[in-house]
Amino acid sequence: MVDSTTADPATAASATAAPVATQATARPAATADAPPTPRRRADAQRNRDALVEAARSAFTEGGADASLEAIARRAGVGIGTLYRHFPTRSSLVSAVHESGIDALTASVEPLLAEHPPAVALRRWLDGYTEFFSTKRGMAEALREAADAGALSPTNTHARVTASIDALLSAGKDAGEIRDDARADDVTTALVGVFLSTRDAADPAQVGRLVELVLAGIRA
Repeated sequence: MVDSTTADPATAASATAAPVATQATARPAATADAPPTPRRRADAQRNRDALVEAARSAFTEGGADASLEAIARRAGVGIGTLYRHFPTRSSLVSAVHESGIDALTASVEPLLAEHPPAVALRRWLDGYTEFFSTKRGMAEALREAADAGALSPTNTHARVTASIDALLSAGKDAGEIRDDARADDVTTALVGVFLSTRDAADPAQVGRLVELVLAGIRA
């Protein structure tokens, strides 16, 4: 019988080397990707904002069929960056639309802080008119985005009406707006103005009609 302490040296070496080989070839545990740094997040937000602004200008000038490559160039980024932020044309159209609504709703308080309510309302409506002129070039794309669930016309209407209501309330408190003026009526009247003048030969007609709406609600 062979004593294990006197076993073949080659066999013993092989037995002791195996764990070493296993250890040498073991793969390190996978680690999660590091979260983006504040600078990377800020750069990404700047790129997104630049793309939305470039798209707004392009859609206003040439409609929603504007070249995505041209929009990326206008924003100073590559087409890959555009697609990382907006995988589809509908998602870009929706972002342009939502950014316009965000700007309109955010402007109510600063306008009221700077101007009398009736003037603040007129300035806000100027912004809404400009916003709607952008939407004209995007009409078909907006319908497609709504059908795809990328945006909600009902939510847009509610946010616009809420902004108008805040302006009307301030005007009523100041005695500048009729007490019976309703925000939903004003919103409906304005949408009627914008839709009925889509193909108007006189660009100034929109402003005149908006002024008539305002004249009807002034105290």
